[in-house]
Amino acid sequence: MSVDIAYPVFRTPDLALALSTARRLMEFGRQEESSVDVYAELGSIAEVRRVAKELPQGWFQGQWSFSEVDGVPQDELPPLTFEVLGPDLPTDPAAYEGRLPVKCSLDDQPVDSIEDTFAAAIGPNQGYIRWTRLCWPDVPEQDLYGDCIHAEVTLLLNTRTREFDEPADDYTVLVHVRSVNVDGRQLMKPYAHWLAEQEGLTIIGPGQPS
Repeated sequence: MSVDIAYPVFRTPDLALALSTARRLMEFGRQEESSVDVYAELGSIAEVRRVAKELPQGWFQGQWSFSEVDGVPQDELPPLTFEVLGPDLPTDPAAYEGRLPVKCSLDDQPVDSIEDTFAAAIGPNQGYIRWTRLCWPDVPEQDLYGDCIHAEVTLLLNTRTREFDEPADDYTVLVHVRSVNVDGRQLMKPYAHWLAEQEGLTIIGPGQPS
């Protein structure tokens, strides 16, 4: 099974600029079936409530352990151990004990349908906007082969890594290509370079594997 690797090609404290840059890169691979996913981790009850108000169609779920839900009927599950829409979030603060950060996500949305709303709602929280089902074209003049399986663009929000282990006060754009590692060398890295060059950009850090 093949996997992807994502290269950072742009970073800025200007969210609007980061979003517009990511969108322009996405357009190189956009197809009719392309879609967008959004995701955030909300570290306080106040932030959960604020984001739920701004993104009521989002799905919210708290932290949970398998032992809490194993064999428990769905109608008896503890609050926030399963996904709920924003309007259905519990109002009792006690329901959030041990559940933070609460995850907020919305997947498989049409391109250009949710990005602006989500970017406006993210605030200080870590998250991402990820465009999927893209298709990178062949670049025969440079002997570069495109890919329609791992072609994605991600805008990282308030973090510099896909694992959310490097908090930041800025925004990073990643371009995804197929990971083809031969003797420690990524053979598709030149394609990521080519994508970045289309917007006058360059790779600014190591690739982030999936």
